[in-house]
Amino acid sequence: MASEISVIICAYTEKRWEDLVAAVESVRSQALPAKEIIVVIDHNQQLLEQVQQKLPDVVAIENTEVRGLSGARNSGIAIARGMILAFLDDDALAADWLKPLAETFAEPEVLGVGGPIIPLWLVQKPAWLPEEFYWVVGCTYRGMPETVSKVRNIIGANMAFRREVFEVVGGFRSEIGRVGTLPLGCEETELCIRAQQHWPARYCLYQPAASVSHKVPGTRTNWHYFFSRCYSEGISKAFVARFVGTKDGLASERTYTLRILPLGVMRGLGDGLFHLDLNGFARAWAIIAGLASTTIGYLVGTLSQRAAKSEFGEKDRAHETVYS
Repeated sequence: MASEISVIICAYTEKRWEDLVAAVESVRSQALPAKEIIVVIDHNQQLLEQVQQKLPDVVAIENTEVRGLSGARNSGIAIARGMILAFLDDDALAADWLKPLAETFAEPEVLGVGGPIIPLWLVQKPAWLPEEFYWVVGCTYRGMPETVSKVRNIIGANMAFRREVFEVVGGFRSEIGRVGTLPLGCEETELCIRAQQHWPARYCLYQPAASVSHKVPGTRTNWHYFFSRCYSEGISKAFVARFVGTKDGLASERTYTLRILPLGVMRGLGDGLFHLDLNGFARAWAIIAGLASTTIGYLVGTLSQRAAKSEFGEKDRAHETVYS
């Protein structure tokens, strides 16, 4: 199984060169070696040449689709030779990763596998940031299972899929994914839902043993980034709901909102009241404010889609009038 795993790492800026090198080295160091390491460069010729010169043992290619993470991943998928395609962020470090991934894929019904993404804080961890919102910095948040479990979707910094998923249902949608530092996302969520809608009897699994560490820079540890990321997540969720339907697109979010977040607010208030931890109040406030920001983003995204659809319909009717 190890020889059938292609690892795809996407990069777009020279500013994260050392991170990229470390990510590649972490894959090279796996107890279970990858079939190949593919580094996809997102429309940056200088970085592509640097990878080709300094990392000669990887397969270095450029993104042949539209700029953005989805296009870059799809470009890697197009040339990968493995039966399982694993994805790692260029600022992440794989621990004992490929072996537990491969073992989890032993079940033929499994479409995809993801694992924990542990924050590696490059500055002091913000005491006000609740663990329920660690997804804001691209990491596993409180509420994820602690044992191997079925999940609706896996997270992009640590995920793997069978090749047949892309062959049958297609790749990542460029309308949803991140472009550069623009904090949009959810392309992997949409893909997971699309695949499981096509194969209702099959599923994605969360494997706690397959962990990676994800570097979190200081630029992602302030309130401005927090609100921006939450708002953008709401917009992204609106796009997911458009493509796969509201029922499946928001299924996990309902549980998260109605169960995980209220417990987080109570935990924060309890820390403030009973443990005299003033940051507990800040964490409770962050949960409420983050949910509000995400909800606003979702409403804006939904309304903008309806407006665009209405405008497109008006143009079609005008076109029919002119040529009738």
